[in-house]
Amino acid sequence: MNQLRTFLIFAWLMVATILWMEWNREKTAPPATTATAQPAAEVVPPDGLPVPSAPTSAPDAAVPAAVPPAGISADSGQAAPQLSATPLAAPRITLSNDVLRLVLDGGNVRRAELLHYRVSRDPDAALVKLFDDTPKNFYLAQSGWSSAQGAPTHQSGFVAEQAATEQALADGAKDVSASFLWTGANGVTIRRSYTLSRGDYALKVRDDVVNRGTAAWSGHVYRQLSRVPHDIKRSMFNPETFAFSGAAWYTTDEKYDKRGYDAFLDDDKLDQIEASNVAGGWVALLQHYFFAGWIPQADQKANYALAHSSTLYGISATGPQFTVAPGTQVSTEAKLWIGPKQPEKLEAQAPGFGLTLDYGIFTFLAKPIHWLLAQLHKLTHNWGWAIMLLVLLIKLALYPLSAAQYKSMAAMRKLQPRMQQLKERYGEDKQKFQMAMMELYKKEKVNPAGGCLPVLIQMPVFLALYWVLIESVELRQAPWMLWIQDLTSRDPYFILPVINMAVMWFTQRLTPMVGVDPIQQKMFQFMPLVFGVMFAFFPAGLVLYWVTNGTLGMIQQLWMIRRYGDKSAPVAKA
Repeated sequence: MNQLRTFLIFAWLMVATILWMEWNREKTAPPATTATAQPAAEVVPPDGLPVPSAPTSAPDAAVPAAVPPAGISADSGQAAPQLSATPLAAPRITLSNDVLRLVLDGGNVRRAELLHYRVSRDPDAALVKLFDDTPKNFYLAQSGWSSAQGAPTHQSGFVAEQAATEQALADGAKDVSASFLWTGANGVTIRRSYTLSRGDYALKVRDDVVNRGTAAWSGHVYRQLSRVPHDIKRSMFNPETFAFSGAAWYTTDEKYDKRGYDAFLDDDKLDQIEASNVAGGWVALLQHYFFAGWIPQADQKANYALAHSSTLYGISATGPQFTVAPGTQVSTEAKLWIGPKQPEKLEAQAPGFGLTLDYGIFTFLAKPIHWLLAQLHKLTHNWGWAIMLLVLLIKLALYPLSAAQYKSMAAMRKLQPRMQQLKERYGEDKQKFQMAMMELYKKEKVNPAGGCLPVLIQMPVFLALYWVLIESVELRQAPWMLWIQDLTSRDPYFILPVINMAVMWFTQRLTPMVGVDPIQQKMFQFMPLVFGVMFAFFPAGLVLYWVTNGTLGMIQQLWMIRRYGDKSAPVAKA
């Protein structure tokens, strides 16, 4: 197999791989909702999904021991004084730090705006909104309790403890909090505190259960995400089309798993995700660039489940059974991530949380590429120049291999007149012609397959970079220069794809074509056009990578021809 045939195989393989990935992403799209599917009042229940069922068997261990609440002696036998805080009428509370603005009502995070991200590059564009309680974009984080003795749910029970409806992070402060209270008829109270720290996308949620009654109280805490999958304008021009949307979860035993919204409906055991009685895990609903995820207290076991109702999809984590004796209290905490897929921050939240930045089968390559790009960005302060420097570094690393490739190609150009003579001598006898060529290669110590390895190495790097550009929020709306103002979107004027076509065409002119089957020659001639059309739909950053790689390769090939080739040899005509 000659070098040209090898290149063609790998090129078409790359095209097929990318088309397969795009088709596969199309299959995982959220199911479309029809306007006639449900009456307007039934499209979204006002409070989302119902309260998750309590586990049939309580998770063992990992339940904190009940302790006397402050100011109460465990063995005094005296009734506790009433809490001094007077619950208010349950207004919604706006809680904000320097990166998030949330709207809370005790059992739900009803709205969440990301203060550093906008829906477009327009400085006046709306902020990215992750949680939203409007019917069309319904998406809530919910938490409450399930108990036969009475408990607050995400639907009702909690009331605000502060009069101010706005709680903002003060200058110089490290965090800001809002609290809600439920008071039961049996003397049990549950105080819920929401806390945001400066620069943190993780909302801390703490529940303190205090039993001031005369009988033991038992209940389960649950935390869930409930949403209507948002409509995606699916097209080759929209990178969101190819991003995963659906539920994901992690356990220390089974590790990371996920399920697209379409699989919610296809699976007969909807509520079973083989994650019961687990500790140290998390649950999440993923989308392009941003997501929300519950991280229960690591030492408290929980059961994970999926849910679907009407147009709503959800995932929940139901904690262990807490039994609170009279005169004692227990506490449980969780973190709710509401923000971008920033790898350095995700890894610090919980084991496996960084896997929500999903690069698919190319994760093993995409992660180091992303890290290297980030380091180059620190030098250039521009992601476009960082991509070009990445190409240069890869070229330098592969120089010994590519030098051997271009040396072989230069030697083959030198042999071109003799190969033409062999072709004329043997005519249509292809077998004798191939044998004669092999003998000539052996005599002149030319390896026609010398360029296979560089091409083989470059393609997985190229495909891994494709997913880095698709998934990395740091590159979202990142400009390069002039007409390229978003490296994750296509070139608006198709200039880079045209430049790539020109580079590929000129590179063809430097490639020996003698002895190549006419059909293969035709395929080779169409390659610039095929790649040009394909790259017209690709992120501009990916095309910039390929154009830079092709240009450097062309320059290197010209230099190697001058050094090793026959300067008098004519350029091969395609």
